[in-house]
Amino acid sequence: MRILSNVMQLIINLLKKVIDAIGYLCSILMILMIVNVFYDVIMRYFFNDVSIAMQELEWHLFAGMFMFGIGYTLKGDGHVRVDVFYDRFSSRAKALVNILGSLFFALPITLLTIFYSWDYTLEAYQMGEGSADPGGLPHRWVIRSVIPISSTYLVICIIYVLIHQLQTLLKQSQLELK
Repeated sequence: MRILSNVMQLIINLLKKVIDAIGYLCSILMILMIVNVFYDVIMRYFFNDVSIAMQELEWHLFAGMFMFGIGYTLKGDGHVRVDVFYDRFSSRAKALVNILGSLFFALPITLLTIFYSWDYTLEAYQMGEGSADPGGLPHRWVIRSVIPISSTYLVICIIYVLIHQLQTLLKQSQLELK
């Protein structure tokens, strides 16, 4: 039992480092987005200069920040749920809710997203899709690739949550045996 606990802790620590690094990337994307919006507003209202590419970059940065932020939020237990009931649960019941929710809701929809977004991204890459607007960003596949990549990252976050919650259940079981 001790070996299993050590292996689980090792995996949790490794996944936590990866997830936190991507969370750090999200904060950088947010700063870049704020700088981009600030630049765009200054250029538009003070210099009457509009850049379609900069406007598109705003939603590209937002999409990346949002999509990768989903997994980071899951890891930090900041996602939306019915806290009116959840807050009253024991730590064992919370762990079971998190495990079941991860296995039966989060993981299936994430795997479906990966499956269907892969062709969506590949298609944009193969046809060299770019912005439909003159002066817009080329390479639409870059932003489309955020969908399968961030979904893969979300699977890693779900695995983290599952192992972390299993560890909580094991600790509860060990406490009950003592």
